[in-house]
Amino acid sequence: MTDEFDIVVIGAGIAGASVAAELARSCRVVMLEREEYPGYHSTGRSAALFSEIYGNSVVRALSRASRNFFYAPPPGFAAHPLVKPRGSLYIAREEQLPHLETFAQNKDLAGSIRRLTPEDALRACPILRPDYVSAALLEDDAADVDVNELHQGFLRQFRNAGGRLIVNADVKSLPHNAGRWTAETNAGAFRAPLIVNAAGAWADAVAAKAGVAPLGIRPCRRTALLAELPSGLAADTWPMVIDIDENFYLKPDAGLLLISPADETPVAACDVQPEEFDIAVAIDRVEQATTLTFPRIRKRWAGLRSFAPDRSPVIGFDSGQPGFFWLAGQGGYGIQTAPAAAKLAATLLRGDSVGAFDDIPIAQLSPLRFTSRAAIRSHA
Repeated sequence: MTDEFDIVVIGAGIAGASVAAELARSCRVVMLEREEYPGYHSTGRSAALFSEIYGNSVVRALSRASRNFFYAPPPGFAAHPLVKPRGSLYIAREEQLPHLETFAQNKDLAGSIRRLTPEDALRACPILRPDYVSAALLEDDAADVDVNELHQGFLRQFRNAGGRLIVNADVKSLPHNAGRWTAETNAGAFRAPLIVNAAGAWADAVAAKAGVAPLGIRPCRRTALLAELPSGLAADTWPMVIDIDENFYLKPDAGLLLISPADETPVAACDVQPEEFDIAVAIDRVEQATTLTFPRIRKRWAGLRSFAPDRSPVIGFDSGQPGFFWLAGQGGYGIQTAPAAAKLAATLLRGDSVGAFDDIPIAQLSPLRFTSRAAIRSHA
């Protein structure tokens, strides 16, 4: 027996959950998750920060459009605030000053950043080495995101609107006949005229099962760890510190310090685990930039960040197969862009006017920007 729906969403991470919540208000939607619970591989392993200056210009536009949702979510969406003030501090060594200056010249950053002297940077984060920081930029309005609260809020909206979530539902095949797609899974078959590919690291694999040409979306490993701080350090008010070339970042986290080497190691889509080498690199880079040593690591993990060839998300209908919609390639920015990305995706899927998204470069998000395999290779 095949269940009939208006839309099948594949993937119940932040991308799938957010768009499914939007769509379920007016459509019959089923969301298929290959794991035992939603958000296992990427969403649940995110050290998310809401920042209007993080990512490329396309990502920044989506983030700005998401701001109101984070600070004033719909009534009943969450029991607790979604964000907590944090600030983000971009630092540069002397040889990195041209990179910092190039970054600061982006017109859309005006009003969001202020320049700090090295002395100001050390006052903001006193563990930084005075001989390491030559200049800094501070985004005062960045904030920590409660990822679980955000994700569960979207899942709750989806269920309350009548959406159906199926877990342990790995898609085996996606035949298209008579204008309808059939998602054949080990949990049953689900048919609809529209498929939303929100499968994260598995997005190209899902496309292949549908006979859709892949876009070159590449999963990458990102490593993180929580380390103990020396006693007596009041770290909660420190900003997140990001190397301007993103060689590492760090931020306080519940009395510990979260650090990452900001690695992007291409891997096969899998239940990715941290590598000892990346842990050592993270510690070494942070010890070079700060006065800290790390006698004990409390926790270590890795997650998947999936990038399209040009590092911008992919939101839109495929050019080759009718009714096949991409919502993938969010990189490490899927949490902070989810509200706007979901609204845009739902608008396109319903065929409504996109006039409300004038500040978002929709053409730079569309899969139509990859018109051939040669175009994909040229961005790789």
